[in-house]
Amino acid sequence: MAKKNQKIYVCSECGYESATWLGKCPSCGEWNTLKEFEETGTSSGKVIKELKPSHLSEIRSSDEKRISTHMEEMDRVMGGGIVRGSLILIGGDPGIGKSTLMLQTCRNLCNDGLRLLYISGEESLHQIRMRADRMGKFNDNLSLLCETDLDLIEKCISNEKPDIVVIDSIQTMYKDSISSAPGSQTQVREATAILMRIAKGLGVTVFVIGHVTKEGMVAGPRVLEHMVDTVLYLEGDRHSSYRILRGVKNRFGSTDEIGVFEMMENGLSEVKNPSEFMLDGKPEGSSGSIVSCALEGTRPILVEVQSLVTRTSFGMPRRTAAGFDMNRMNLIMAVIEKRLGLRMSEYDAYLNIAGGMRLSEPAIDLGVVLSTVSSFYDKALPEKLMCFGEVGLSGEVRTVRSAGQRIGEASKMGFQKCICPEGCLRSLRHTEGIEIIGVRTIREAVEKIREAG
Repeated sequence: MAKKNQKIYVCSECGYESATWLGKCPSCGEWNTLKEFEETGTSSGKVIKELKPSHLSEIRSSDEKRISTHMEEMDRVMGGGIVRGSLILIGGDPGIGKSTLMLQTCRNLCNDGLRLLYISGEESLHQIRMRADRMGKFNDNLSLLCETDLDLIEKCISNEKPDIVVIDSIQTMYKDSISSAPGSQTQVREATAILMRIAKGLGVTVFVIGHVTKEGMVAGPRVLEHMVDTVLYLEGDRHSSYRILRGVKNRFGSTDEIGVFEMMENGLSEVKNPSEFMLDGKPEGSSGSIVSCALEGTRPILVEVQSLVTRTSFGMPRRTAAGFDMNRMNLIMAVIEKRLGLRMSEYDAYLNIAGGMRLSEPAIDLGVVLSTVSSFYDKALPEKLMCFGEVGLSGEVRTVRSAGQRIGEASKMGFQKCICPEGCLRSLRHTEGIEIIGVRTIREAVEKIREAG
């Protein structure tokens, strides 16, 4: 006999299931995250086949060749290319360029002789063709389908047997046996489970496009990110030309790498030298500005750190940070007041990472300190100066990793001086064309700049 449909409650953060509604999830501790949905009945006459586990020594390991997208920035983020049979989630704000990026990827893969199926639930075939015409020529290896019914999509994939499938987007897909509306947590979860079964069962690589919520997470339950093999986020300001592809999860590679693109009329163009791109338009002879170096994965990127310090008009000073952690900024302001004797409690402070980058690496701390001191005294820093280093609560400048790569990037971009932690000097090899200044504290760093004029 078939079981009756029953209502269960699933946590949107961790996937915990409960027979009754609870205000607080017992698993993750979040409040008001249990959502109701109806569980469909299943037949009790299922045949249970006997399974036999395999020993690890019996399993043959093979280094399968990855599929290149012919975009170095995207291949870097995915760990060297696409792994066959993987399920890849690409998230981002609406209109950020997710569909454009995937259509460009399809064009490159079609030229390699791979068969692709692009399934859209948001656009018509005519709209996709209009965007494709702006990008260049496509061959007949790319097939288009406008459908949202998962049963029909699964049947089409089984018949066509493509090498790669693109689903645009997961929020528009639905399954008839589930009573909730498309885009709900239940539908998104079930759709992802079906696509994962297709990817693993048929050996088809599936790209899933997903929109994000106001909190910056993929719309739907958090368990969605745990189900897929790779999670990529396309970030950037819609009103700016830059886009950053960032890996959040990758079962087949590192999650530290980023890819930088620029939105053009004919699609997304790769930015091979992000440092030059981020420093474009840097003002000369202006106080409160210095160049620092962040490390994204294995790639050093030079960014401009801007600070503006003005006397406050209220009893409590304002603190505003764009592209930098607000709590970290407050910590650095307290260190400046305590260790350098500057009364930052009487001044408003505004911090900006030019170019729209969002950085969390502590190596930017020294740049924040020096740009803030420069704005406080309204004295411009030397033009060809770069700095990096983590700042502790005692005002010490602590060692950071990959100092040689950071200095090499600065030398390549024409910088003549670099202020870095003294502890990094031990690991540095001979460097030409750039003067290395090692410091132990932020007070020493300020004094070195004063001596340099």
